[in-house]
Amino acid sequence: MAATTGSTTGVRVHPQGLCESTDVGEGTRVWAFAHVLPGARVGRDCNICDCAFVEDGAVLGDNVTVKNGTLVFSGVTCEDDVFLGPNVLFTNDLRPRAAIKRGPEALLSTVVRRGATLGAGSVVVCGTEIGDHAFVAAGAVVTRSVPAHAFVAGNPAQVKGWVCVCGERLGDDLVCPECGTAHERAGKGLRVRPRPARR
Repeated sequence: MAATTGSTTGVRVHPQGLCESTDVGEGTRVWAFAHVLPGARVGRDCNICDCAFVEDGAVLGDNVTVKNGTLVFSGVTCEDDVFLGPNVLFTNDLRPRAAIKRGPEALLSTVVRRGATLGAGSVVVCGTEIGDHAFVAAGAVVTRSVPAHAFVAGNPAQVKGWVCVCGERLGDDLVCPECGTAHERAGKGLRVRPRPARR
């Protein structure tokens, strides 16, 4: 693989991949049959897998994984360390009609916050926000915003529990059984509990 896309350097594009954006960070990989349109913004060290599509106006932070067949349309922003599983689908128009062409100002934005995971085949309806380190189960349909650290599943997606930064499910004590990280309530979601200051 070799760097392509005009002035962008350090980007690896498969011979059957197409990266037309010149705003792509070093270390990013675009695999076979993936397509990144001009005007898309992609950070460093991203992995855009086979048959994925990143539209103009979409924004990917650093270290974002976009698995096979995932569609990231204009108006979608994924912050750093987001994982998009295979065949994740974002929407950006609540009232699409083939005969009515709406401009970008009519589209609704979606934000996926740092460290969140969207499982295979999940659908995210536009105008929503997926909170920090939230986890959307495979096949879920997100129709409203998801709190930080929430685990959601179903159609429509409902909060079924809570997850740690490391991805493990939390018990009632909100302490991760895998890594020991303690969490606390913060608004509708959770946050990592600050450690007491040393004296």
